[in-house]
Amino acid sequence: MNALAHEIAAMIAQDGPISLERFMTLALQHPRYGYYRVRRPIGAAGDFVTAPEIHQMFGELIGLWSVEVWQQMGEPSSLRLVELGPGRGTLLADSLRAARLRPAFLQAADIHLVEASEALIEVQRATLKGLPVTWHSSIDTLPDGPAIILANEFFDALPIRQYVQTETGLCERVVGLNAEGDLCFGLSPAGASGPAVASTGAIFEVGAAAQAILRRLATHLVSQAGALLMIDYGYAQSGVGDTLQAVQNHEPDDPLRAPGEADLTAHVDFAALARAATAEGAAVYGPTGQGKFLARLGIFERAAALKRKATSQQAAAIDTALARLALPGPQSGAKASMAELFKVMAIVSPDLAAPPGFDASPGHES
Repeated sequence: MNALAHEIAAMIAQDGPISLERFMTLALQHPRYGYYRVRRPIGAAGDFVTAPEIHQMFGELIGLWSVEVWQQMGEPSSLRLVELGPGRGTLLADSLRAARLRPAFLQAADIHLVEASEALIEVQRATLKGLPVTWHSSIDTLPDGPAIILANEFFDALPIRQYVQTETGLCERVVGLNAEGDLCFGLSPAGASGPAVASTGAIFEVGAAAQAILRRLATHLVSQAGALLMIDYGYAQSGVGDTLQAVQNHEPDDPLRAPGEADLTAHVDFAALARAATAEGAAVYGPTGQGKFLARLGIFERAAALKRKATSQQAAAIDTALARLALPGPQSGAKASMAELFKVMAIVSPDLAAPPGFDASPGHES
Protein backbone atom coordinates (compact mmCIF):
# COMPACT_ATOMS: atom_id res chain seq x y z
CA MET A 1 0.00 0.00 0.00
CA ASN A 2 1.12 3.54 -0.69
CA ALA A 3 0.51 6.40 1.74
CA LEU A 4 -2.91 7.31 0.38
CA ALA A 5 -4.06 3.69 0.36
CA HIS A 6 -3.05 3.41 4.04
CA GLU A 7 -5.03 6.58 4.81
CA ILE A 8 -8.11 5.33 2.96
CA ALA A 9 -7.83 1.91 4.61
CA ALA A 10 -7.70 3.53 8.05
CA MET A 11 -10.79 5.58 7.19
CA ILE A 12 -12.66 2.45 6.10
CA ALA A 13 -11.53 0.47 9.17
CA GLN A 14 -12.96 3.18 11.40
CA ASP A 15 -16.13 4.23 9.56
CA GLY A 16 -16.92 1.41 7.14
CA PRO A 17 -16.83 1.08 3.33
CA ILE A 18 -16.94 4.22 1.19
CA SER A 19 -18.66 4.88 -2.13
CA LEU A 20 -16.72 4.69 -5.37
CA GLU A 21 -17.44 8.40 -5.76
CA ARG A 22 -15.69 9.11 -2.45
CA PHE A 23 -12.75 6.87 -3.36
CA MET A 24 -12.27 8.56 -6.73
CA THR A 25 -12.44 12.00 -5.13
CA LEU A 26 -9.70 11.07 -2.67
CA ALA A 27 -7.55 9.36 -5.30
CA LEU A 28 -7.75 12.32 -7.68
CA GLN A 29 -8.02 15.34 -5.39
CA HIS A 30 -6.54 14.46 -1.98
CA PRO A 31 -4.73 17.66 -0.89
CA ARG A 32 -1.43 15.86 -0.30
CA TYR A 33 -1.47 12.65 -2.35
CA GLY A 34 -4.17 13.17 -4.99
CA TYR A 35 -3.31 12.38 -8.59
CA TYR A 36 -4.19 15.83 -9.93
CA ARG A 37 -2.54 17.56 -6.99
CA VAL A 38 0.95 16.14 -7.45
CA ARG A 39 1.39 14.60 -10.91
CA ARG A 40 1.89 16.05 -14.37
CA PRO A 41 -0.11 13.41 -16.21
CA ILE A 42 -0.27 14.56 -19.82
CA GLY A 43 2.21 13.76 -22.57
CA ALA A 44 4.66 11.03 -23.49
CA ALA A 45 6.33 11.28 -20.09
CA GLY A 46 2.98 11.20 -18.30
CA ASP A 47 0.11 8.72 -18.27
CA PHE A 48 -1.99 9.71 -21.27
CA VAL A 49 -2.11 11.99 -24.31
CA THR A 50 -5.02 14.28 -25.19
CA ALA A 51 -6.12 15.47 -28.62
CA PRO A 52 -4.52 18.96 -28.34
CA GLU A 53 -1.15 17.30 -27.71
CA ILE A 54 -1.44 15.18 -30.86
CA HIS A 55 -1.38 18.13 -33.27
CA GLN A 56 -1.97 21.87 -33.43
CA MET A 57 -4.83 21.38 -35.90
CA PHE A 58 -7.18 20.34 -33.11
CA GLY A 59 -6.76 23.51 -31.05
CA GLU A 60 -6.74 25.75 -34.11
CA LEU A 61 -10.14 24.48 -35.21
CA ILE A 62 -11.55 24.91 -31.70
CA GLY A 63 -10.25 28.49 -31.76
CA LEU A 64 -12.02 29.21 -35.05
CA TRP A 65 -15.16 27.54 -33.66
CA SER A 66 -15.01 29.93 -30.71
CA VAL A 67 -14.67 32.95 -32.98
CA GLU A 68 -17.70 31.93 -35.03
CA VAL A 69 -19.82 31.34 -31.93
CA TRP A 70 -18.77 34.76 -30.64
CA GLN A 71 -19.98 36.23 -33.91
CA GLN A 72 -23.30 34.38 -33.51
CA MET A 73 -23.57 35.97 -30.06
CA GLY A 74 -23.41 39.44 -31.65
CA GLU A 75 -19.67 39.95 -30.99
CA PRO A 76 -19.95 41.12 -27.35
CA SER A 77 -17.11 43.47 -26.41
CA SER A 78 -16.48 41.47 -23.23
CA LEU A 79 -16.40 37.67 -23.35
CA ARG A 80 -15.48 35.13 -20.68
CA LEU A 81 -13.30 32.59 -22.49
CA VAL A 82 -13.22 29.65 -20.09
CA GLU A 83 -11.48 26.29 -20.25
CA LEU A 84 -12.27 23.51 -17.79
CA GLY A 85 -9.33 21.25 -17.01
CA PRO A 86 -6.93 22.90 -19.48
CA GLY A 87 -4.17 20.30 -19.16
CA ARG A 88 -0.86 21.78 -20.32
CA GLY A 89 -2.56 24.85 -21.83
CA THR A 90 -1.94 23.59 -25.37
CA LEU A 91 -5.56 23.74 -26.52
CA LEU A 92 -5.96 27.35 -25.45
CA ALA A 93 -2.60 28.41 -26.88
CA ASP A 94 -3.41 26.90 -30.28
CA SER A 95 -6.96 28.29 -30.17
CA LEU A 96 -5.80 31.83 -29.49
CA ARG A 97 -3.19 31.66 -32.23
CA ALA A 98 -5.87 30.75 -34.77
CA ALA A 99 -8.21 33.40 -33.36
CA ARG A 100 -5.73 36.12 -34.32
CA LEU A 101 -7.61 36.21 -37.61
CA ARG A 102 -10.20 38.24 -35.68
CA PRO A 103 -8.31 40.69 -33.43
CA ALA A 104 -11.59 41.96 -31.96
CA PHE A 105 -12.23 38.50 -30.53
CA LEU A 106 -8.88 38.52 -28.75
CA GLN A 107 -9.56 42.00 -27.41
CA ALA A 108 -12.91 40.84 -26.04
CA ALA A 109 -11.62 37.59 -24.51
CA ASP A 110 -11.24 37.56 -20.72
CA ILE A 111 -9.45 34.25 -20.07
CA HIS A 112 -10.39 32.02 -17.13
CA LEU A 113 -9.02 28.53 -16.46
CA VAL A 114 -10.58 26.06 -14.02
CA GLU A 115 -7.76 23.86 -12.73
CA ALA A 116 -7.34 22.00 -9.43
CA SER A 117 -3.78 20.82 -10.06
CA GLU A 118 -1.00 23.11 -8.88
CA ALA A 119 1.46 21.05 -10.91
CA LEU A 120 -0.51 21.63 -14.09
CA ILE A 121 -1.01 25.32 -13.32
CA GLU A 122 2.77 25.72 -13.37
CA VAL A 123 2.86 24.19 -16.86
CA GLN A 124 -0.06 26.34 -18.01
CA ARG A 125 1.69 29.49 -16.81
CA ALA A 126 4.69 28.62 -18.97
CA THR A 127 2.60 27.68 -22.02
CA LEU A 128 0.45 30.83 -21.78
CA LYS A 129 3.21 33.17 -20.66
CA GLY A 130 2.35 36.79 -21.34
CA LEU A 131 -1.39 36.26 -21.48
CA PRO A 132 -3.69 37.73 -18.81
CA VAL A 133 -5.18 34.58 -17.25
CA THR A 134 -7.25 34.09 -14.11
CA TRP A 135 -7.17 30.64 -12.49
CA HIS A 136 -10.02 29.08 -10.51
CA SER A 137 -10.04 25.89 -8.45
CA SER A 138 -13.72 25.28 -9.31
CA ILE A 139 -16.51 26.72 -11.43
CA ASP A 140 -17.98 28.41 -8.35
CA THR A 141 -15.82 31.53 -8.74
CA LEU A 142 -16.26 32.06 -12.48
CA PRO A 143 -17.47 35.61 -13.20
CA ASP A 144 -20.78 36.62 -14.72
CA GLY A 145 -21.06 37.63 -18.34
CA PRO A 146 -21.34 36.12 -21.83
CA ALA A 147 -19.15 33.05 -22.04
CA ILE A 148 -17.63 30.47 -24.33
CA ILE A 149 -16.59 27.44 -22.29
CA LEU A 150 -14.30 24.68 -23.56
CA ALA A 151 -14.09 21.28 -21.87
CA ASN A 152 -11.83 18.70 -23.50
CA GLU A 153 -11.54 15.49 -21.45
CA PHE A 154 -12.88 17.20 -18.34
CA PHE A 155 -16.09 15.38 -17.50
CA ASP A 156 -14.55 11.88 -17.73
CA ALA A 157 -12.32 12.71 -14.73
CA LEU A 158 -15.22 13.53 -12.41
CA PRO A 159 -16.14 10.87 -9.82
CA ILE A 160 -19.06 8.50 -10.36
CA ARG A 161 -21.18 6.09 -8.35
CA GLN A 162 -21.85 2.54 -9.52
CA TYR A 163 -24.86 0.33 -8.80
CA VAL A 164 -25.19 -3.41 -9.32
CA GLN A 165 -28.38 -5.38 -9.89
CA THR A 166 -28.38 -8.42 -7.59
CA GLU A 167 -30.94 -11.14 -6.98
CA THR A 168 -32.05 -9.33 -3.81
CA GLY A 169 -32.21 -5.82 -5.28
CA LEU A 170 -30.07 -2.89 -6.33
CA CYS A 171 -26.81 -2.44 -4.42
CA GLU A 172 -24.23 0.33 -4.53
CA ARG A 173 -20.67 -0.73 -5.33
CA VAL A 174 -18.36 0.38 -2.53
CA VAL A 175 -14.69 0.21 -1.58
CA GLY A 176 -13.89 -1.76 1.57
CA LEU A 177 -11.19 -4.00 3.02
CA ASN A 178 -10.61 -7.71 2.45
CA ALA A 179 -9.41 -10.22 5.06
CA GLU A 180 -5.81 -9.13 4.53
CA GLY A 181 -6.67 -5.47 5.06
CA ASP A 182 -6.21 -4.49 1.40
CA LEU A 183 -8.61 -2.29 -0.53
CA CYS A 184 -11.28 -4.22 -2.42
CA PHE A 185 -14.64 -3.72 -4.09
CA GLY A 186 -17.82 -4.83 -2.41
CA LEU A 187 -21.54 -4.15 -2.37
CA SER A 188 -23.71 -2.25 0.05
CA PRO A 189 -26.90 -3.91 1.33
CA ALA A 190 -29.74 -3.94 -1.19
CA GLY A 191 -32.01 -0.94 -1.18
CA ALA A 192 -30.44 1.63 -3.49
CA SER A 193 -32.83 3.48 -5.78
CA GLY A 194 -32.32 3.68 -9.51
CA PRO A 195 -33.59 2.52 -12.89
CA ALA A 196 -34.51 -1.11 -13.42
CA VAL A 197 -31.63 -3.08 -14.91
CA ALA A 198 -32.32 -6.04 -17.14
CA SER A 199 -30.15 -8.77 -15.68
CA THR A 200 -28.46 -9.79 -12.46
CA GLY A 201 -24.90 -8.49 -12.33
CA ALA A 202 -25.57 -5.53 -14.61
CA ILE A 203 -23.84 -2.31 -13.55
CA PHE A 204 -25.01 1.20 -14.18
CA GLU A 205 -23.16 4.41 -13.39
CA VAL A 206 -24.34 7.78 -12.14
CA GLY A 207 -22.19 10.88 -12.64
CA ALA A 208 -23.88 13.16 -10.14
CA ALA A 209 -20.85 15.47 -9.93
CA ALA A 210 -20.79 15.96 -13.71
CA GLN A 211 -24.53 16.61 -13.84
CA ALA A 212 -24.32 19.19 -11.04
CA ILE A 213 -21.54 21.09 -12.84
CA LEU A 214 -23.41 20.90 -16.13
CA ARG A 215 -26.55 22.33 -14.57
CA ARG A 216 -24.60 25.26 -13.11
CA LEU A 217 -22.97 26.03 -16.44
CA ALA A 218 -26.21 25.66 -18.38
CA THR A 219 -27.91 28.10 -16.02
CA HIS A 220 -25.12 30.61 -16.66
CA LEU A 221 -25.43 30.26 -20.44
CA VAL A 222 -29.21 30.56 -20.43
CA SER A 223 -29.18 33.71 -18.31
CA GLN A 224 -26.13 35.43 -19.79
CA ALA A 225 -25.60 33.94 -23.26
CA GLY A 226 -22.91 31.73 -24.66
CA ALA A 227 -21.92 28.16 -25.40
CA LEU A 228 -20.16 25.19 -23.84
CA LEU A 229 -18.24 22.81 -26.11
CA MET A 230 -17.47 19.47 -24.48
CA ILE A 231 -15.31 16.78 -26.07
CA ASP A 232 -14.91 13.49 -24.26
CA TYR A 233 -15.10 9.75 -24.61
CA GLY A 234 -18.35 8.13 -23.65
CA TYR A 235 -21.69 6.90 -24.92
CA ALA A 236 -24.44 8.86 -26.61
CA GLN A 237 -27.27 6.94 -24.94
CA SER A 238 -27.44 5.97 -21.27
CA GLY A 239 -26.72 2.29 -20.77
CA VAL A 240 -25.23 -0.31 -18.47
CA GLY A 241 -21.65 -1.47 -17.99
CA ASP A 242 -18.54 -0.87 -15.90
CA THR A 243 -16.46 1.88 -17.54
CA LEU A 244 -14.20 2.72 -14.59
CA GLN A 245 -10.58 2.59 -15.69
CA ALA A 246 -7.16 3.41 -14.33
CA VAL A 247 -4.18 4.35 -16.51
CA GLN A 248 -0.55 4.74 -15.52
CA ASN A 249 2.34 5.20 -17.96
CA HIS A 250 -0.12 4.78 -20.85
CA GLU A 251 -1.08 1.28 -19.65
CA PRO A 252 -4.19 -0.03 -17.86
CA ASP A 253 -3.88 -0.38 -14.09
CA ASP A 254 -5.90 -1.72 -11.16
CA PRO A 255 -7.97 1.23 -9.85
CA LEU A 256 -7.37 0.17 -6.24
CA ARG A 257 -3.67 -0.74 -6.48
CA ALA A 258 -2.07 2.62 -5.76
CA PRO A 259 -4.60 5.46 -5.39
CA GLY A 260 -3.15 8.80 -6.40
CA GLU A 261 -0.58 7.26 -8.75
CA ALA A 262 -2.88 6.38 -11.68
CA ASP A 263 -5.48 8.40 -13.55
CA LEU A 264 -9.05 7.31 -12.83
CA THR A 265 -11.78 8.01 -15.37
CA ALA A 266 -15.17 6.75 -16.52
CA HIS A 267 -17.08 7.10 -19.77
CA VAL A 268 -19.27 10.19 -19.99
CA ASP A 269 -23.03 9.66 -20.15
CA PHE A 270 -23.81 12.33 -22.73
CA ALA A 271 -27.54 11.63 -22.59
CA ALA A 272 -27.66 12.30 -18.85
CA LEU A 273 -25.73 15.55 -19.29
CA ALA A 274 -28.02 16.60 -22.13
CA ARG A 275 -31.04 16.04 -19.89
CA ALA A 276 -29.44 18.12 -17.16
CA ALA A 277 -28.80 20.98 -19.59
CA THR A 278 -32.24 21.00 -21.18
CA ALA A 279 -33.82 20.95 -17.73
CA GLU A 280 -32.21 24.37 -17.19
CA GLY A 281 -33.54 25.71 -20.50
CA ALA A 282 -30.40 25.34 -22.62
CA ALA A 283 -30.33 23.99 -26.17
CA VAL A 284 -28.21 20.88 -26.78
CA TYR A 285 -26.53 19.97 -30.07
CA GLY A 286 -25.05 16.52 -30.52
CA PRO A 287 -23.41 14.44 -29.38
CA THR A 288 -21.69 13.67 -32.63
CA GLY A 289 -18.48 11.79 -33.29
CA GLN A 290 -15.23 13.70 -32.99
CA GLY A 291 -14.20 12.68 -36.49
CA LYS A 292 -17.39 14.05 -38.08
CA PHE A 293 -17.16 17.23 -36.01
CA LEU A 294 -13.55 17.93 -37.00
CA ALA A 295 -14.28 17.15 -40.64
CA ARG A 296 -17.11 19.68 -40.63
CA LEU A 297 -14.76 22.27 -39.15
CA GLY A 298 -12.26 21.64 -41.96
CA ILE A 299 -9.51 19.48 -40.47
CA PHE A 300 -8.78 17.76 -43.79
CA GLU A 301 -8.43 21.09 -45.57
CA ARG A 302 -6.22 22.40 -42.76
CA ALA A 303 -4.02 19.31 -42.97
CA ALA A 304 -3.65 19.76 -46.73
CA ALA A 305 -2.68 23.40 -46.27
CA LEU A 306 -0.04 22.53 -43.67
CA LYS A 307 1.41 19.76 -45.84
CA ARG A 308 1.96 22.14 -48.74
CA LYS A 309 4.68 23.87 -46.72
CA ALA A 310 5.91 20.79 -44.86
CA THR A 311 8.94 18.55 -45.26
CA SER A 312 8.26 14.89 -46.04
CA GLN A 313 8.81 14.04 -42.38
CA GLN A 314 6.45 16.77 -41.24
CA ALA A 315 3.84 15.70 -43.78
CA ALA A 316 4.00 12.14 -42.48
CA ALA A 317 3.48 13.42 -38.92
CA ILE A 318 0.45 15.44 -40.08
CA ASP A 319 -1.04 12.34 -41.73
CA THR A 320 -0.50 10.30 -38.57
CA ALA A 321 -2.12 12.96 -36.41
CA LEU A 322 -5.02 13.33 -38.83
CA ALA A 323 -5.65 9.59 -38.68
CA ARG A 324 -5.66 9.55 -34.88
CA LEU A 325 -7.95 12.55 -34.56
CA ALA A 326 -10.44 12.19 -37.38
CA LEU A 327 -10.36 8.87 -39.25
CA PRO A 328 -12.51 5.88 -38.27
CA GLY A 329 -11.00 2.51 -37.45
CA PRO A 330 -8.18 1.43 -35.09
CA GLN A 331 -5.17 3.75 -35.01
CA SER A 332 -1.74 3.12 -33.50
CA GLY A 333 -2.81 -0.25 -32.08
CA ALA A 334 -5.87 1.17 -30.29
CA LYS A 335 -9.11 -0.82 -30.26
CA ALA A 336 -11.06 2.18 -31.58
CA SER A 337 -10.10 5.52 -33.03
CA MET A 338 -10.57 8.81 -31.23
CA ALA A 339 -12.80 9.81 -34.15
CA GLU A 340 -15.37 7.22 -33.04
CA LEU A 341 -14.79 6.85 -29.32
CA PHE A 342 -14.80 10.57 -28.57
CA LYS A 343 -18.04 12.53 -28.80
CA VAL A 344 -18.66 16.26 -29.10
CA MET A 345 -21.66 18.07 -27.63
CA ALA A 346 -22.54 21.77 -27.46
CA ILE A 347 -24.70 23.39 -24.77
CA VAL A 348 -25.87 26.83 -25.89
CA SER A 349 -28.21 29.58 -24.84
CA PRO A 350 -31.59 28.96 -26.51
CA ASP A 351 -31.52 32.07 -28.69
CA LEU A 352 -28.32 31.14 -30.52
CA ALA A 353 -28.17 29.44 -33.90
CA ALA A 354 -26.70 25.98 -34.30
CA PRO A 355 -22.98 26.19 -33.54
CA PRO A 356 -20.42 25.17 -36.18
CA GLY A 357 -19.92 21.44 -36.65
CA PHE A 358 -23.46 20.39 -35.72
CA ASP A 359 -26.73 19.77 -37.52
CA ALA A 360 -29.10 22.71 -37.68
CA SER A 361 -31.55 21.13 -35.22
CA PRO A 362 -30.71 20.33 -31.57
CA GLY A 363 -30.37 16.69 -30.61
CA HIS A 364 -28.27 13.57 -31.04
CA GLU A 365 -26.48 12.90 -34.31
CA SER A 366 -25.24 9.57 -35.56
